[in-house]
Amino acid sequence: MPATFQRETLDNGLSIIAETDPAAHTAAAGFFVRTGARDERPEVMGVSHFLEHMMFKGTARRSADDVNREFDEIGANYNAYTSGELTCFYASTLPEHFERSVDILGDILRPALRQADFDTEKGVILEEIAMYKDNPFWVLYEKAMEQYFGSHPLAHRVLGTDDTIKALQRDQMQTYFDARYSADNTVVALAGRVDFRRAVEQVKALCGRWSNTGAARDSAAPPTREASFTLKDAKVNRAYLLMITPGPSSTDPRRYAASMLGQVLGGGDNSRLHWALVEPGTAEEAVAAYDPRDGCGDYYVYASCDPERADEVWSVVEAQIDGLVASLKPDDLERLRNKLATSVTLAGERPAGRMQRLGRLWTYERAYRPLEEELTAINAVTLDDLRAVYAAFPFRPRTVGRMLPA
Repeated sequence: MPATFQRETLDNGLSIIAETDPAAHTAAAGFFVRTGARDERPEVMGVSHFLEHMMFKGTARRSADDVNREFDEIGANYNAYTSGELTCFYASTLPEHFERSVDILGDILRPALRQADFDTEKGVILEEIAMYKDNPFWVLYEKAMEQYFGSHPLAHRVLGTDDTIKALQRDQMQTYFDARYSADNTVVALAGRVDFRRAVEQVKALCGRWSNTGAARDSAAPPTREASFTLKDAKVNRAYLLMITPGPSSTDPRRYAASMLGQVLGGGDNSRLHWALVEPGTAEEAVAAYDPRDGCGDYYVYASCDPERADEVWSVVEAQIDGLVASLKPDDLERLRNKLATSVTLAGERPAGRMQRLGRLWTYERAYRPLEEELTAINAVTLDDLRAVYAAFPFRPRTVGRMLPA
């Protein structure tokens, strides 16, 4: 029996959606909040990610130990993540433990935000920021995004900075939480062996009193920059090269063609960049990918190599981009279709993957698209579609950054 889509909207605006499947062996739930780094004011940059941590520090009826212990008691596969555009809290369990997992998730979405917990967790966040400072790719990527998006909040760092986290106050977090973690800005996505009507009643009891704040976001595509910069770091002994350039948005029908174009350029061992740079030993890494966002999207291209070969490597990268459309062949298209279709199908094969797909899709589009419909769209992509998306997004303007040994 195929999965059945069901939906309900509570009086306070909270959306509950599900793909129920009586034959499934597990059940999954996720609370998706349409808020992330791009929704933060500059002075509180990093508050969304900090809040994600605070959700697990206890509520009015559970301590932090209770939250972790109860998830472990039911054998839940649970976690959370924050991006520039959304924050998600999720759990997958056996069906008999589903209601308890939903109870824990619904509870932690209304955290106590105790001052003592806030002060302790601030140190954890600062340690996490310090850890990422040792990752050349991450340092280069964050700097490139700042150069590329300029003053637009898409330039914000998900973790924040040392300065913004040190200055952040507990009351500022509470204000942000009250505005963004509202019923009308949250989607509850369910999948697997779930009694939907019973789940709706449970979520209504848990979340029916949540406020509706009219939380909004400006999703207009921001201006982007043609820019270049170089960082020097005494801790590195390789050259790291990164480019950011525009692509279609997460709701643009051309996103499938853009994803395939990113794959053929630098998606793994059979890509143009791999054969041109990695296989002959000119570079250690050479990858490219398409990253869709709300209202816009971008490609990134990344390579690492011997510092003395940095100019040579980047010349090859530019040549591969310039010749990408002319190099496309029918067998490329077949391989790319199969790869993307396999990825989408695998993600939707289990309730946990279906829940993630369902929740993200509804958060971005407020729409439902069956997996079969998405596979049809993937299989309909032609070589002309790949050429057209390249013509519309010709890897210009581009922001290019380098990190070199000091």
